[in-house]
Amino acid sequence: MPQLVRGKRAEYIGGLFLIRRPVVVARGTHHAGNEVFDQLSEKLDGVLGGFRQRGVLTEPMIREGLREIRRVLLEADVNYQVTRDFMKRVEEKALGERVLKAVSPGQQIVKIVHEELAAMLGEKRAGLEIASVPPTVIMMVGLQGSGKTTTAGKLARKMKREMRQTRLVACDVYRPAAVDQLVTLGEQVGVPVYSEPGVTDVVGIATRALDLSRAERDRVLIVDTAGRLQIDEALMDELKRLKAAIRPTEILFVADGMTGQEAVTIAQGFNEALDITGVVLTKMDGDARGGAALSIYGVTGKPIKFLGVGEKLDGLEEFHPERLAGRILQKGDVLTLVERAQNAFDQEEAAKLEKKVLGSGRFDLEDFLTALRQMQNLGPLENLLKLLPGVNSKMLKNVKVDPQRMKHIEAIILSMTTEERRKPEILNGSRRARVSRGSGRPVAEINRLITQFKDMQKLMKQMKGLQGMMPRMPKLPSFGGGRQP
Repeated sequence: MPQLVRGKRAEYIGGLFLIRRPVVVARGTHHAGNEVFDQLSEKLDGVLGGFRQRGVLTEPMIREGLREIRRVLLEADVNYQVTRDFMKRVEEKALGERVLKAVSPGQQIVKIVHEELAAMLGEKRAGLEIASVPPTVIMMVGLQGSGKTTTAGKLARKMKREMRQTRLVACDVYRPAAVDQLVTLGEQVGVPVYSEPGVTDVVGIATRALDLSRAERDRVLIVDTAGRLQIDEALMDELKRLKAAIRPTEILFVADGMTGQEAVTIAQGFNEALDITGVVLTKMDGDARGGAALSIYGVTGKPIKFLGVGEKLDGLEEFHPERLAGRILQKGDVLTLVERAQNAFDQEEAAKLEKKVLGSGRFDLEDFLTALRQMQNLGPLENLLKLLPGVNSKMLKNVKVDPQRMKHIEAIILSMTTEERRKPEILNGSRRARVSRGSGRPVAEINRLITQFKDMQKLMKQMKGLQGMMPRMPKLPSFGGGRQP
């Protein structure tokens, strides 16, 4: 990945960074992040940067820095008790003789903070529990508006991709159009939905769905339950009766990550009533302060199992505490980046493109469009760059990523004939004018795209030239899509 250039505007086109004109970024200008932990990450990096820059650390210096970390966590809406326990553990380790006498004490403290952040988030990945006798029944619970029904659809998609025959059950019988929403989601992911329109006996619906699921030899049954605007006795009583009737393997509490400490309080209420087995945090691409994610495990003792990001049905990520701790401390998360690529890329198309580029060295506009679409499947570029070690929010301020630009490029290429895409050199003035009319984009924009594409062609030829001089890369291990034990 090319380096980001400070003080210049970088434009990202189909896998290539192109440096444009210099730009002045006004001091004090706020650049809104699109991930929950942006502000927390930036502030923690500022405090820990102070530790890293000192060759020697004294006890007073460490105590002062730890007070700053405590303040940052509380400002991020992390639960007070969770923060206090975290700081106590960090302080005990940071003030130990091993740190004070270390060659690089600052790095030792960063390591301690990373370890304790991971512990605060749950230490290790907690996967879904799979029933020894199918089906595995997963009960989705939470308040209205938390994203429960959408999460049920995302989870069904994930289970199907893992080759588990899955069925959804519509037990949210009170919210208008909730059943229709689940049926639509089921159609989109190719998973059948059991529903009984007009019936309000939730326990009866779920019991009959379970009987059908056993008869059809389903591997997974996902039950979408009703929510309320707030916790009430009637809701909890219904959920308790439902739990007793279907005896779920997993009870996943779906929490809106944007609600901060309120999500933690609600999680406590559901846990006390139902003894939940795990948590799904949704809307994790919003602009909240991150306190819910950092508090929920410490308060409930129940692991976060998934993060919901975006509205698309592939926007459900497995939660790895140690990886998220690394992202918060701006250490990157290359494993998640690899997994996203493996899940998003069409492996056959990617292999054909690699063979063509490294074989013949030919790279035309059809290949360019294929690469562009593959990259779009990975999500917003800013979110991908955050997964690279050493990339921080300050560097990202100088990256111009305009989603509309990608659509314009696609429109331009699709307005060309097959011959023009394969031989861009034949695009003379009259042809470019015709493409301009067809795509609705000015000729100057088409000229700029052709120039940028030629630069990319040169890069591909250089890659082919280097192929014989470089050792072959080992194949990456498979992280996602496999069957769980």
